[in-house]
Order: sequence, then structure tokens, then C-alpha cells
Amino acid sequence: MSEDLRMVRLSTAGSVDDGKSTLIGRLLYDTKSIFEDQYEAIRRMSEHRGESEVNLALLTDGLRAEREQGITIDVAYRYFATPRCRFIIADTPGHQQYTRNMITGASTADVAVVLVDARNGLTDQSKRHAFISSLLRIPQVIVLINKMDLVEFSEARYNEIKSDFLEYADRLVLGGLKFIPASALLGDNVVEGSTNMPWYRGQPLLETLEDLSAEGASTPSDLRLPIQYVLRPDQNFRGFAGKVSSGVVRPNEELMVLPSGQTANVVSLNDLDGPTDEAGAGDNVVVTLDKEVDLSRGDMLVRPRNLPSLTQHFEAVLCWMTDEASVTGKTYLLRHTTREVSARLEEVVYRFDIETLHRQDTTTMRLNDIGRVVISTGRPIFLDTFEHNRSTGSFLLIDSVTNNVVAAGMVTRTLRQESGSKRKEAEVIWLTGLSGAGKSTLADAVVEQMRLQGIQAERLDGDDLRTGLNSDLGFTPEARSENLRRAAHVAKLYAGLGNVTLCSFITPLNADRRLVREIVGDQFYEVFIKTSLGECERRDPKGLYKKARAGTIPQFTGISSVFEEPENPELVVETENMDVETAARLLLEEFVAWRSKRSQ
Repeated sequence: MSEDLRMVRLSTAGSVDDGKSTLIGRLLYDTKSIFEDQYEAIRRMSEHRGESEVNLALLTDGLRAEREQGITIDVAYRYFATPRCRFIIADTPGHQQYTRNMITGASTADVAVVLVDARNGLTDQSKRHAFISSLLRIPQVIVLINKMDLVEFSEARYNEIKSDFLEYADRLVLGGLKFIPASALLGDNVVEGSTNMPWYRGQPLLETLEDLSAEGASTPSDLRLPIQYVLRPDQNFRGFAGKVSSGVVRPNEELMVLPSGQTANVVSLNDLDGPTDEAGAGDNVVVTLDKEVDLSRGDMLVRPRNLPSLTQHFEAVLCWMTDEASVTGKTYLLRHTTREVSARLEEVVYRFDIETLHRQDTTTMRLNDIGRVVISTGRPIFLDTFEHNRSTGSFLLIDSVTNNVVAAGMVTRTLRQESGSKRKEAEVIWLTGLSGAGKSTLADAVVEQMRLQGIQAERLDGDDLRTGLNSDLGFTPEARSENLRRAAHVAKLYAGLGNVTLCSFITPLNADRRLVREIVGDQFYEVFIKTSLGECERRDPKGLYKKARAGTIPQFTGISSVFEEPENPELVVETENMDVETAARLLLEEFVAWRSKRSQ
């Protein structure tokens, strides 16, 4: 059989005893995808249990508890193939308490088959699974009205259930919705058509799945390549391994590294079989680039003109998956592709009533609840909405103490500021240090990185103010203090507009720094750019030290005027033996951690 056959991921869903496991057993048996000894084993087991027919559900119910109770508890994965397609099936549980398992099995599905027992019609659990299929944006949904043999293959009953489902689905987003009457136990309309239902003129399930495969397996064209591992077998090779989430990557094209914003060209691609000309969604690949970039596990390669959102604040639909209720304000671990960051559950906006689809006011989520929430992260993450990209729009919340997964989420909207009408005041990062220490250069680099990561940021430089607002001031100690006082008020205004404001001022005296801190308030973050006088003189970008040594600039800080090292800065960055990129990354990471700690 050709290895080029399309792979289709199929999930089954429905209420208890709707016949999901039997359906899969029938598919496996009728497509000759099981061995004779497997069939013989379940035949003997069925006979031992006193069942009149061979119980094909035993092919998928692998746990002892499942076989004893006749139910599915865990997600069972099975594989089979036809001359046209290859299939991976996820048989998901029907009990409400195992809804989290249903989400696990359906999260990557191309097609969902929602079973409905013809005797019972649409149940609450059937609605729950249809609703989850809608939330997961499964491209195609097939409603299989099963056990038609128990309602005498009634066309009227089939039409009644179909009408009820369509009425409920009118408020959902279900792609490619199709209905099929079937009997999984007897095989009617599963692989072969049914002579018992001549009134049904559509295809049986298997043919429907084969014809839907091309559309169902489609993925977004946006390149998203999360990095899993950096390969460094020797000093001559540095490759970046990851699984392509969406899009296609090829040699010689320019890519951007997130979150650093650096760009580089692809030199080569390698998969398990060696060099390759391209890698697409689902492919594991090792990428080599034409220059050294800061790239490690959790980072992502994308195209520069097709970026995901970089944010620390977003809305999501969350399915709560543990007995322990959610706690607003609690810090969890958020796992998104290969990246893990701390995250806070800021707000539970509402919870869905699955039966009516109405929104219920609540502040807490409990086991199997599905609702809309607001989440903030300790560090910026790069994501898409789930509707746009199921891979980069999904995430897990993990209890940082027990390491248990507590919720699965789907991003619905990214936010640039706190919810509500009141604008959140941002922070002032005040860079102090000798002339030539690198304050302005570092401030520019940090502002650029912040903007790439979705953080609103502005820069305020001492030289800019000296030529404008403060052009009337000289360089006496009193004038310098007034220059800094005015700068602090301007920075506070910038921050009040929601901009993280980076200020690069020498600020030589501790008394002046205390004044600035008092003006700005709790949002003040002081960074000492520590570089030796000798190194600053060696750099001397404006030739000021040379003039000061010649006596043409009186009261020059570090030469003829004192510079007091800061007493208790929030951060010290030593730039003498550190490049700008490394220093900027250090400052940004420490600042984000400080900001996150303050918000807790």
C-alpha cells in the first residue's frame, strides 16, 4: 500500500452506550484490519459472557474495567487503512466525568463522528460532544444515528432525530455536517450500504470518510515551527529540531526567530531520511541557519511578514479537567507548543450551559465546566486564535505544585491591556550609568524587543530633552536636578498612557534617583548600567571624555564631577563584557519577572 496515502484523524463521540466502540470494531473487522486470532479471541469472550452476537467493542475496550463495565474510560487509538486513505481513530469515552478524555482525543481530529442512539435521540451528553466539536473547530462532523435496527429502521425516527440535532446545531459552528442512519452491530451503512434502509440514498460511513479526507486534513498556510531541541554534535554543526505545526518551510527562505525578532536564512533541512527540499505540517525536521541567532527550546520560527500575536494577555475558552476547582488569581504553568511560562487565571467571565448554550455568571470553574476566561502570562508568548490555527491557538494549564493538567484551552482573542475601561498604568525603566556605558543603545534594543513581543514601549533620552523641553537648563548641580525632575514627570505621563517607558539618563547622584523614584511611584524600575570609567573613555562615542580631560567641559561626570553608584537598583547590567543583544534579553527577562511578581 502506498505510503503517500492521505492520513485522516477521526474521533468518535457520543453518549454512553451509543455504540462508539462497536462502530470502530465494525470498521476494523469489515475492512479486514484485524487478525483472525484477534477475532476468535473476542468471539470466545462474547460467548463466555452470554452475548448472542460477537461484541466488536472488545477490540477497542482494552482496559479490564472497560470490559467488565462495558464502557469506554480512556481514549483508545486504532489504525486502519483502505486503498484510498489511512485512518487513525480516537475512541473517546461517553460518560460526562470523562469529558476531558473526549477533548484529548478530538483535539487533533480532522473528522468527528458524533453517535446518537436511535432509541434515545439527542441527549445532554450528545449535545455536550457536539458543542465540544464546535469549540474544537473540527473541520467536518458526521452525525451517525446508530442502532437503527432497534427502531425497525424507521425513516420517521431518523428524520425526527436529524431535525432535533439541526435545531441545536443552528447555534454552533459545525463544518461539513452530514447525517447517516446505521447499525454498527449489524454493519448497516458502516462499510457497506444497507438493504434494510432503502429510503437512505447517501453513502455509507466509510465512503463518506474517504471522500471527506482531502478537506478534513487541511492546515493553515502560516509557517509555525516551534523549536523542541538544539542539536550540537560538534563545533561545526548547530541545528534546530522541531515539528512543523503549520505551513511549509524550504531552504534559502528568510525566517524570523521569536521572541528575539532576529532573522536568518535557511541553509538546509533534514528529516529522518536525510536532506529534504521542504517540510510541511506534521513533519519532524532539523533546520540549519546561515548565521548565529539566539534560538532555543520554546522559541519559534515564522516568516517575518506572517507573525502570530505576541502578548501576555488573552481570552480563551477553557475546559476544566480536574476535581479541584479553579482559583482566580492563582499562578499556573501554561504549556503552549514547546514553550512553558507562568500564567495567572485573571477572571472567569462566564460558563456555558451545555444544554441551552446560555451563559452563566460564575467566578469558579469545576470538573468538566466549559467557560470563557482571561489569562495573563509572566512572559510574552506567541500565539494565534484557535479558529485560525488549532496548533498555536491551544494550550494546557498545569498545577505548578502537583504537575497535573487542570485545563485545556483555546485562544479566542489576544489583548494588549487589562480588560475593563480603565487603562493600566505601565512601568518606567530608568537606566543610569556613566556616559558611554551603553544606556541609550540598550534602551533602543529593549524597546524593539518589547514591541516585537506585543508590549507597548517608548524611549525617553536625556539628549532629546536637552535639545527641547530642557534647553533652558545649564549643567549646574541645581539645573541637572531640575532636568531629571522634569524627565521623571514626562516618563510618568508616558507610562500613564500604557507605555513601558525606558529612560536613559546619567543620573549621577543617589539623591536625584530618590527624587525620580518618588515622582514615578511603585512603577519605577531602576537599572544600573555598570561599566568601568576606563571602558567608557575607550568607547567615548561623542568625544566628550577627550574634551573633559582637556578641560573644555567643566563638571563632567566621572572626570571632574562625582558619580555615586546606585544604592539599591532593581537590576545591575554589566555591559563591559556583554554584547547589546545579550544585555537586552537579560534586562527584558528580569523586568518581566519583576512585573509578574508584583502583580501576584
